[in-house]
Amino acid sequence: MALLGENGAGKTTTLRLLAGIYQASSGSGSVLGAPLCCENSELFQQIGYVSENQEMPLHWTVGNLLSYLRPLYPNWDQTFCDELVANFELPLDRKLRHLSRGMFMKAALVSSMAYRPTLLMLDEPFSGLDPLVREELIDGILDLMDGGNWTILLSSHDVHEVERLCDSVTLI
Repeated sequence: MALLGENGAGKTTTLRLLAGIYQASSGSGSVLGAPLCCENSELFQQIGYVSENQEMPLHWTVGNLLSYLRPLYPNWDQTFCDELVANFELPLDRKLRHLSRGMFMKAALVSSMAYRPTLLMLDEPFSGLDPLVREELIDGILDLMDGGNWTILLSSHDVHEVERLCDSVTLI
């Protein structure tokens, strides 16, 4: 599913509310059957979140990041993680600060998918990427979607991305 709208329409805010990063000032909602009103570690372990503005510890290597995250997620699938790393050709020994934008986004994607979340939220993950890397990431996500039981919620203002990845669209 895609949230499609122009810049400033509220796509990022909506995803951050759904992911529990922001608290709503009014109203109510639920994600995967759980209310948005409270912290719920079991719910958060079912949600993957990747943003164009992803913050990660830049002094860590890709391998350090994945090793740190592994014990936080009981459903972490190391075989799947290794497969993702290989498919995206991620250098485990390279510091995050030294990765290209495309490789950085691949690292963020692997770190959010290795525990096989039920819901994967992608907030403009392809913006600013060169066309070849964009296609590689989109193809990788499409391949992964074939092999699992995922729901992907993608925010974008690019209709072409949405056409390839999504079955339904919500306009904001």
